[in-house]
Amino acid sequence: MQPEYQGQNWAVYLADTVEVMHAMPEGTIDCAIFSPPFSDLFVYSDSERDMGNCGSHDEFMRHYRYFAEGLFKAMKPGRIVCVHCTDLPSRKGRDGFIGLHDFSGDLIHAHQAAGFVYHARCTIWKDPVVEMQRTKALGLLYKQLKKDSAMSRVGMPDYMLFFRKDEPNPQPITHEPADLPVEMWQELASPVWMTVRQGHVLNGRQARGQEDERHICPLQLDVIERCLTLYSNPGDAGRALSVRG
Repeated sequence: MQPEYQGQNWAVYLADTVEVMHAMPEGTIDCAIFSPPFSDLFVYSDSERDMGNCGSHDEFMRHYRYFAEGLFKAMKPGRIVCVHCTDLPSRKGRDGFIGLHDFSGDLIHAHQAAGFVYHARCTIWKDPVVEMQRTKALGLLYKQLKKDSAMSRVGMPDYMLFFRKDEPNPQPITHEPADLPVEMWQELASPVWMTVRQGHVLNGRQARGQEDERHICPLQLDVIERCLTLYSNPGDAGRALSVRG
């Protein structure tokens, strides 16, 4: 499979993610950073090939596990996969209750089943007021404290899940971010990233017609920059992958 665009040490594939990864030579990708479809939370297009267009969450996870297997094959040994996610709200009409679904836990199990090592998790702070205004979530409404505070809850953060591809006899891999001040390292090493700009995302493109795919990706550019700083080297072989298909 030929890339759509390419240069020295990088390539961009405009194609189905799963097909591209399974066609790549083994051990191709140095660092993977992505935000997968959040089960059926968003609709990207009408295509049945979209991973988010599934009949149930179990069906979505079957597709995702196959994706994770292809990613494991395509990753270089010793390198890191960075997966952005959040937990998912359950719906009364679909699930029979109002609560949360442990989506991050499902992703961890899927990557472990594919062979990855669960390396770390970082929590990304999000403003509960912004979430309340956007979602009108029952648990975040101030009036719910007066009505029934047992249904009140804290806001939902984002997570970055980090996975590592190990090998039986690993070769030493040296990576030291150039000119990284100790203050920045302390920020990156924190289990909660407090300074990520919540609205700094690539959501400018809107669908212009019925056949256009919608770009709905809440992964902040600040988070991508931090992951690249931590887990990529200058000159790494880059592969840009969209995890929709």
